[in-house]
Amino acid sequence: MPQAGAARPATRRGRHRTLDSVRLETDKKNARQLKATLVFLDETGLLLTPLVRRTWGLRGETTVLVHNARRDRRVSAIGVITISPTRRRLRSYVHLHPNISIKQPEIIKFLRQQLRHHRGQLIVIWDRLNVHRGAAVKAFIRKRARIRVEELPTYAPDLNPVEAMWGHGKGCKLANYCPDSVEELAETAHEKFTEYQHQQNLLKSFVRQTKLPIRL
Repeated sequence: MPQAGAARPATRRGRHRTLDSVRLETDKKNARQLKATLVFLDETGLLLTPLVRRTWGLRGETTVLVHNARRDRRVSAIGVITISPTRRRLRSYVHLHPNISIKQPEIIKFLRQQLRHHRGQLIVIWDRLNVHRGAAVKAFIRKRARIRVEELPTYAPDLNPVEAMWGHGKGCKLANYCPDSVEELAETAHEKFTEYQHQQNLLKSFVRQTKLPIRL
């Protein structure tokens, strides 16, 4: 039996981070040799229920948020943060899908658009979600020599900078927002997430937050 107070072995997540850092360091060198664009991809959902955050208000008067929320109504989103081959330019792209879940056709359509947006090789970096491993998605990628896929470790969302963008968007740009419909939510979210395209410092901070070995 282990002695009381004995040091526990490193957690699985810690090992993932070490292994992933080594792999990403190799991928980074390969990306430079290929002159490839890094494409971090992730999905999320936006609800009609507001994400409540502290706000300014008159002393003694509590701010009241009135919303028309239904759990079965939501906006699904696919987003990427891309890093140019020179590592000098970052971009973000977000596509919103009111009242539907992200499935393989939406992933394939989004990848097609990324191929049109960027020249040369793309290294797509995403998690091991089932929709990323579907037969149709795999077949599409197999036929595109320009796309190479790298999977992030399981249970490590903090390694994807798009997760930080989602968190910032929901917690800052959309905080306390009470839309009347999913259509209104989708329109406002598109406007707010599009702002990131012109905020290089924010995009870089999302990448640096991951602690991945990517020098910007």
